Amino acid sequence: MSTPLRLRPRATLTLLVASVAGLAAFGWPLLVRPGAALDSTSAPLVFALLLPVVVGVVVAEVTEGGIDAKALAMLGVLSAIGAALRPLGPGTAGFETVFFLLILGGRVFGPGFGFVLGTTTLFASALLTGGVGPWLPFQMLGAAWVGLGAGLLPRARGRTELALLAAYGAVASFLYGAALNLSFWPFAIGERTQLSFDAAAGTLENLHTFVLFTLATSLGFDLGRAVTTVALILVTGPAVLAALRRAARRAAFDAPAEFAAR
Repeated sequence: MSTPLRLRPRATLTLLVASVAGLAAFGWPLLVRPGAALDSTSAPLVFALLLPVVVGVVVAEVTEGGIDAKALAMLGVLSAIGAALRPLGPGTAGFETVFFLLILGGRVFGPGFGFVLGTTTLFASALLTGGVGPWLPFQMLGAAWVGLGAGLLPRARGRTELALLAAYGAVASFLYGAALNLSFWPFAIGERTQLSFDAAAGTLENLHTFVLFTLATSLGFDLGRAVTTVALILVTGPAVLAALRRAARRAAFDAPAEFAAR
């Protein structure tokens, strides 16, 4: 199967750096030392420094010749479809209509393409719905990881592949919800409650509190996202996977331009 966006060494390194920085941006409430002074601008500042690194994944691929006009066209089409689908599930009861496309796209076109597809889809969706805000970078990177992970799943075909993708979709839905919770948990509720972040507490204590916060506030939404994603993968997966694979064969991403055009 041809791959429209190969992760060459420089792009792989950039992606790893972006992911490590992203984990730090998401998980700083669990990494901070007890008694450290924090304010509400800490996480957004860290993520503002991360964004150029994330964009660097695309830049590195372009400069290394890893993405051509056909790959950009495919990326644009899938991002536009995802951006159009997302308003159909605006978070009501966890109803999420875009995750299945990120997973299927990453599965067919590979981890690099899945990573970039997650960022561009969430960004385009935010522009379309007016959802641009300090939460957007967190959503973009979270969705990028979803697409990346789908591209790293082991080989499978038929019902086994669908079951694998559905199971991954369920797990990714819960992890995405937990990651987004972690990004705003320290500022979501006031101090001195049983669910509040405590800068003076240790990692294990704050982790316990965060788990309680997630169970109390977003378990239903995460469950709805997981159910929707699994259902869409099982129902539409065979047709969408076949269509994407057919498009990949016809595009011949791995072939030289002069031969692919013939």
